[in-house]
Amino acid sequence: MSSRRHKAAPSMAAAAMPLEELERWLQARVDRHPAATSIPMLDGYVAAIVVGPISMSPLDWICPLLAIDADAFNHGGTPEFAAISAVALRHNEISQTLSTTPRQFAPMHRREVSGDIDPRPWCQGFYAAMRLRLSVWTPLLDASNVNHGLLRPILLHCRDDQGRPLLGPPRSGRETEDFLRNAHLDIPATVEALRQYWMPIRYARAR
Repeated sequence: MSSRRHKAAPSMAAAAMPLEELERWLQARVDRHPAATSIPMLDGYVAAIVVGPISMSPLDWICPLLAIDADAFNHGGTPEFAAISAVALRHNEISQTLSTTPRQFAPMHRREVSGDIDPRPWCQGFYAAMRLRLSVWTPLLDASNVNHGLLRPILLHCRDDQGRPLLGPPRSGRETEDFLRNAHLDIPATVEALRQYWMPIRYARAR
């Protein structure tokens, strides 16, 4: 079992599209409405798949992520297959890191011209993956649930379909601005906490 995985990894890495190229490829497909149009969005989306409440077939989450047909999985040597391989590689990297060295998990955020981290694309990608099966995330979406705060560092950076803040408009003031500027620092720990929260439920459903 482990030897098979060992042999498969180099072949997946060889087939994978480099991330810079993958981002250009995604942006060229905007009219097809992929769930991610940048690497930070893709990274957040994949992280949600790894730590979420249910295990999903790759077809069910990679197809909407890349805006491809299921048949793309059957044809190696195509740009679609290279994109699939890149996504699978990042999925395995996140899963391995969280399983073995969770403190080393680092979201792929982008920096603004000012040098500040912009967590919004990553968080929006995470939320896009949640929306694939939003009903199973419901317990943590209930503000009265003591564990609702697990999602807060992510959802406070997200917007709904009308472009409104998902958690409502933030309070005005310097304190709120400082909080929003630094909230991304909580995201790695939040991702691991979500993985721990959902793990018993996820594996109970998988049996």
